[in-house]
Amino acid sequence: MLGTSLLLAAGLLADRVLGEPARYHPLVGFGRAANWLEKSLNVGRSRLLRGAVAWALLVLPLPLLLAWGLAQLPALAAGILSVAVLYFTLGRQSLIEHTRPIADALLQGKLAEARALTARIVSRDLSQADDSAITRAATESLLENGHDAVFGALFWFAVGGAPAALAYRLANTLDAMWGYRNARFERFGKTAARADDVLGYVPSRLTALAYAVAGNTRLALACWRRQAPQWDSPNAGPVMAAGAGALGVQLGGAAVYHGQLEARPELGAGPAPRAGDIRRAAQLMDRAIVLWLLLALPC
Repeated sequence: MLGTSLLLAAGLLADRVLGEPARYHPLVGFGRAANWLEKSLNVGRSRLLRGAVAWALLVLPLPLLLAWGLAQLPALAAGILSVAVLYFTLGRQSLIEHTRPIADALLQGKLAEARALTARIVSRDLSQADDSAITRAATESLLENGHDAVFGALFWFAVGGAPAALAYRLANTLDAMWGYRNARFERFGKTAARADDVLGYVPSRLTALAYAVAGNTRLALACWRRQAPQWDSPNAGPVMAAGAGALGVQLGGAAVYHGQLEARPELGAGPAPRAGDIRRAAQLMDRAIVLWLLLALPC
């Protein structure tokens, strides 16, 4: 097998050059299968058990099959397949392509367009959002998804190769689909939510540390220590608090979800974010990626 650092760099390069596949993305097919299985099993009693079975059926077979297949291939072929799998688990370029137009629209004074673009990547209600609220939503999404769609996959690839990265990405996708605290998913989606918390625990904190080193380190570490425990998600808290501190801006705060105003803790410190801070967040993520690659060089 080729060196881990070379494979990581090749996967990131493929993601940057090719971007997200416009058609036939494997995760789209996976999502359809997950929707079908959820509708079939999320009924009647024992929904907690049914959710665990559904999670295992969706997440475990493909990585195990991939691990077996890689073991049968020559080193070069196994390396190429591993890079291809890593490419499909990464979403760095997609994050850039979704958030850059938001910053552009805001800088051009196109508020309605910025609202519509931001609504595609966040679940909060932005129908009455001003420039600051839109910028805050886009920046938070970029920082958090930097972990979910980039650093988490890189971490698990470094730990266990393409099968581990694939397992992480499938589990993360199921958490995004099923990990809600509502009547439909409170029990059925509990395994998906807890599995994502476990798999993301270490990489989320390494992501937060990389954000801190790549930005205002002292402020990022202080915000992480003080604010992350107040956030509902054990993994998003450190990532977003450290990221906001690294940028020196104020994120978090109240937001409207499903017609209800939700009082969220504040993250970071400094002024409210402006349109240019979306680009700064992307640059922070890229500097953190470089740090990770440098640390992976001995591997």
